[in-house]
Amino acid sequence: MSKVLGVIGGGQLGMMLTQASSRMSDISKVIVLDPTEGCPAAQVGAEQIQASFDDATAIKKLASLSDVITYEIESGDSYVLESLQDVAEINPSPQTLRIIQDKYTQKEFLSQNNIPAPDFAMVSLYDDIVSAASKFGYPLLLKARRGGYDGRGNYKVDSIRDIQRALDYFGDTPLMVEEFVPYVMEISVIISRNISGQIEHYPAVENIHEHNILRQTISPARISPSLADKAADIAMKTVNVLQGAGVFGIEMFLLPDDTILINEIAPRVHNSGHHTMHSAATSQFEQHIRAVSGMDLGSTKLHGPAVMYNILGPPNFTGEYMPPQISHDASHLVMYGKKISKPLRKLGHINIHDNKEYTVSQLLDILESIKPQAAISPIY
Repeated sequence: MSKVLGVIGGGQLGMMLTQASSRMSDISKVIVLDPTEGCPAAQVGAEQIQASFDDATAIKKLASLSDVITYEIESGDSYVLESLQDVAEINPSPQTLRIIQDKYTQKEFLSQNNIPAPDFAMVSLYDDIVSAASKFGYPLLLKARRGGYDGRGNYKVDSIRDIQRALDYFGDTPLMVEEFVPYVMEISVIISRNISGQIEHYPAVENIHEHNILRQTISPARISPSLADKAADIAMKTVNVLQGAGVFGIEMFLLPDDTILINEIAPRVHNSGHHTMHSAATSQFEQHIRAVSGMDLGSTKLHGPAVMYNILGPPNFTGEYMPPQISHDASHLVMYGKKISKPLRKLGHINIHDNKEYTVSQLLDILESIKPQAAISPIY
C-alpha cells in the first residue's frame, strides 16, 4: 500500500523530494510543513501546512496526516517529533536530529564514538575563548551551536583583538569554539541506510566554496582511490552509530597529510548530492524516500563524472529576476521557483553530465563556457 510522506521543510530539497516521489508508486502524496506561502515543494505538487518548522501544533497535524515523516531542514522540534513516534514513522530518528541540531553535541557524539573531527570546546565568556586559543592557537573558529548554514553562524578569530568583536556579533547565542583546520580540500560522502539496515553510499565528491557557500561540486573527488575508500569508511562508521534511516550528507576536511576529519553531518539530502539527479542510477532524493519508507535502496552506480554548479543571487541585488538560459547539451538546469533573488541566495543549480565519455577536466571546461549564461539577470 502506498504511503503519505510528510516533510518538515518545503524548500528546494523538499521540492526535489516531491518530484522524486511522483515517480514512485510507493508514495501516494507528499505533505510539507513550511512557513513560506507557495514554497518550492508546493509549486511542484506537495500539499502544504503553512507554519513554522518547530510549531508543535503543526507538527502534530503533519504526523496525523502522514505515514512517514522526514526532514529537508534541521529546524523541527525533536522533542515534539519524539512524542509522535507512535503516530507516524519518523526518520532519521528525532534523537539523531537532536544530536545534529547542536554543533557542540554533534562534536561530542563524534568524539565519544572515536570518529575523527577537529578539536572543540564549549565557550560563553571572553576568558573561555582566550583559554581555548591557548590550547588550539590562532586562528580559531567561533560557532553558534544551533542554526547557521552556508557559513552563517561562523566567525574566524585571528587574534585576541577579534574576540570581543566576535562575541558582539553573536550576542546571547550559545557558542562553541573549534580549532581552525588548514585543509587542502573539502569532500563529502552521501550515504544512506534504510529501515532494515541496508547501507549504500555514493563516491566521495569535491566541494568548492565561495563566500562560505557551496558553489560547485565535482564528482568524483579528485583524490586517490585509497583516500576515497577512507572517506567512505568514515561515513560508514558515522551512519552506523546514528539512529534511524535516511540519507546523510557527511562533510569532511582532507588535510595535507591525508588525514580526514568530519566537519558536519546533515541528516537529510545534501547540496553536494544534487549531481546524482542526472549522474547516478538512483538520485539521492529517490534514495532518501526509499530509505525512510521501508523500501530496498537503489543502486548508487555513477554513469560517469559530473559537475554541479549552484546558481546564486547577485551580491548586491534583491528583487525579481530572469532565470538563466543554458544552451549546452551536457547541462541540466534545475530552478527552485523562488521569485525573489537575494544576495547569494540559492536559486537553482546546473548539473553538467552527459553519457558521452567526458572527463572531469572537460566538464569543468564546459562549466567555464556556460558561466556567463548562468548569471542571474535582475528585472528592474
